[in-house]
Parts: sequence; structure tokens; C-alpha cells
Amino acid sequence: MRPFEICLARMKGTLVEKATEETLRDWNHLKDLLSVCEGIVEIYRLKHKETASNSSSLSIFWQVPQYMMIGASEVFMYVGQLEFFNSQAPTGLKSFASALCMASISLGNYVSSLLVSIVLSISTSDDFPGWIPGNLNKGHLDRFYFLLAGLTAADFVVYLVCAKWYKYIKSEASFSESTSEEEV
Repeated sequence: MRPFEICLARMKGTLVEKATEETLRDWNHLKDLLSVCEGIVEIYRLKHKETASNSSSLSIFWQVPQYMMIGASEVFMYVGQLEFFNSQAPTGLKSFASALCMASISLGNYVSSLLVSIVLSISTSDDFPGWIPGNLNKGHLDRFYFLLAGLTAADFVVYLVCAKWYKYIKSEASFSESTSEEEV
């Protein structure tokens, strides 16, 4: 199926289960690949560090495309999550499911802040500024990016296990649309 046909199928209410699962899987996988790209770009940027001035000739702005793509992937993944929560919740609990989706996003932001604090406390010592110092040319931001890639890969494996285990609930709205299409 071409992407245009998948979008039309989503609007009509068919293939919602498969499309939601594929959307979440694909955007989550893209985040993992982009974290690896960030680490590779950071290694390349640190290799161009001049020893006299302790600055790199390669700008940190080479990371901007990866950050933009990660931001876009998170937005599309959030849409997929919200679509999943709304399609799988009983009619009376749809607003609760939406709130649960937003709560999971905010919890993820807190865990992200906690992860940065843990990495800073573990990697920083008296003679070493740590992975994420104030001067990025003195640290190892690449290691942090590879840590994020590893955590995202582990999260992806957990997602695949849960997606394999989960049984989709066919909602009444999609059931009535599919029966009306069959009658026509």
C-alpha cells in the first residue's frame, strides 16, 4: 500500500489497528537511528577540535537536523499514542485515556531530566568535566547520545513484546463503518 492509500484508509476508519502500530513502531525506530547519527556527528565534530583554542572547526549546528527530525518523530509518535488511547478505550473513558496519554508524556519528560542528572553525577569527577559539560568541546556528548540510542533500542524491544502480546479491541464506530461499507 502506498502512503497516500494508508492515509485514506486511516481517515475511513479501516486499518486503524495496523496503521497505529506501524506509526508508533516506525517513529520510535527513527528516533533510535537519529540518536546514533547524533553520536557519529559529535565524534566527527570532536575530531576537528583545535588543540590551541580547544574549539572545533565543525559547528555544533550540525546537530540541528537530527534534533528537528527527533522533534518531528516525537510529534508523530504522540499522535499515534493518542490515536491508540482513543481507539482502544471504552466510550465512557476516552477523556481519561487522553489524560493518561498526556500524563505518560509528562512522566517521560521527568524521567529524561532525571537521566541527565544521573549522567552528570556519575560522569563528572574532579579532573574530568563529565559527558555534558558547559563547554561541549571538553566533554563526551557522543557517549550520552549512544546511551540514548541504547535506551531507545531497549524501549523498542519492550514495545515490540507488548505489541505482540496486545489484542486490539474493535471499537463500535469502526465496526459500524466496516459493516456499512460491506452493505454498499
